[in-house]
Amino acid sequence: MSVLRIYNTLARDKQVFTPIQPGKVRMYVCGMTVYDYCHLGHARVMVVFDMVQRWLRSSGFDVTFVRNITDIDDKIIKRAVENGESISQLTQRFIHAMDEDAIALGVQKPDHEPRATDYVPQMLGLIQRLEENGLAYRADDGDVNYSVRDFPGYGKLSGKSLDDLRAGERVDVNTGKRDPLDFVLWKASKESEPAEVKWQSKWGSGRPGWHIECSAMSCELLGEQFDIHGGGSDLQFPHHENEIAQSEGAFRHTFVNYWMHNGFLNVDNEKMSKSLGNFFTIREVLKKYDPEVVRFFILRTHYRSQLNYSDVHLDDAKGALTRLYVALKEVSADDQPLDWTEPHAAQFAEAMNDDFGTPLAIAALFELANEVNRTKSAALARQLKKLAGVVGLLGRSPQEFLQSAPGESGKDFEALVQTKIEARAAAKKAKNFAEADRVRAELLDMGIVLEDKPGGITEWRRA
Repeated sequence: MSVLRIYNTLARDKQVFTPIQPGKVRMYVCGMTVYDYCHLGHARVMVVFDMVQRWLRSSGFDVTFVRNITDIDDKIIKRAVENGESISQLTQRFIHAMDEDAIALGVQKPDHEPRATDYVPQMLGLIQRLEENGLAYRADDGDVNYSVRDFPGYGKLSGKSLDDLRAGERVDVNTGKRDPLDFVLWKASKESEPAEVKWQSKWGSGRPGWHIECSAMSCELLGEQFDIHGGGSDLQFPHHENEIAQSEGAFRHTFVNYWMHNGFLNVDNEKMSKSLGNFFTIREVLKKYDPEVVRFFILRTHYRSQLNYSDVHLDDAKGALTRLYVALKEVSADDQPLDWTEPHAAQFAEAMNDDFGTPLAIAALFELANEVNRTKSAALARQLKKLAGVVGLLGRSPQEFLQSAPGESGKDFEALVQTKIEARAAAKKAKNFAEADRVRAELLDMGIVLEDKPGGITEWRRA
């Protein structure tokens, strides 16, 4: 196959991928902050880097894939206090929900999924090292901050100069910083904060800043220098810039060789935002569309391009994926291994090795599907199914996909589910629990799982 080339954000160019250790890849991706349900932007990150690790493994690399969980930060504390629950109760609930969403989207579990709260000692050790190197200081307010101007390479990932940052800075109410550009490594505890977010350190009781979490977890699990670091474009600055400053400031050598960032997700050509009312969680979308349709929709656009979500685009993705499944409907695929010398497979590989070019790779799938439809060849049907499987598509039987419940009109299907939920509620109110259980089982057969919430509210999601 052709040589893999990756667009490296740091180099601002595609580069031939050469792992630090031949045959092995160490990759870290910034994961979710678990205080709410995952949204479509999270879905894109999960699916994109799932595709990346799948292709690396298919290419023969021994991959160690780490995707972290941020289970402590200001938003988590605020939400837990508002809900009147513990931090661990809140985060565990949304970690479970995240796992359900990932499974639905065909996202494989990473090799390691570290939680920030389990790595506080490593974070403290890293902060200690930065202090010894003259890059961290304790402010009058008790916080420990990173001294940005003392790190010469700051801005090399984002292309931002300190002068540009200075010109655009806002007045900072935190007078403990020596410079407004400095960022917090260790936050001093506040009396109002729950006890479970207070750790003891040489700088007093506190909790880690967000940026130090990823530097510590990646170093512990992948080493001081590793191959690939990924995440959404929104993390390029300041989060990933600050990770570089922390890790290279502590160890005084290169942190990551290849930086990968997926593009933004827009909704009807506007950036997804709660304030604009165009904010969708994964499970909301999965009430209308089959999860594989959503995965296909994400993968048919190159990971670095902006992705525009709309019902029209999802409907089109559904129709396109259906065409691929229909090509397999009349032909029984045999059990022979994938033949990479076959022209469509070679075309697929060439596209994927060009910075994970899924649009052209998927185009090769459609060309192959046309050949299957024309020839009814079992060998080509096998190629189609196995090639698509490399990126997590066409994993079901054609009959299973074509008969799946989300194939119905979204609104009609939602209405059907809601009618059954109301019938179950009426049965429960009449203490006819056998009937209520029967309705629940019927919905489960349709691929629908019910979640009973406080106050008699029942929500549903796809299994």
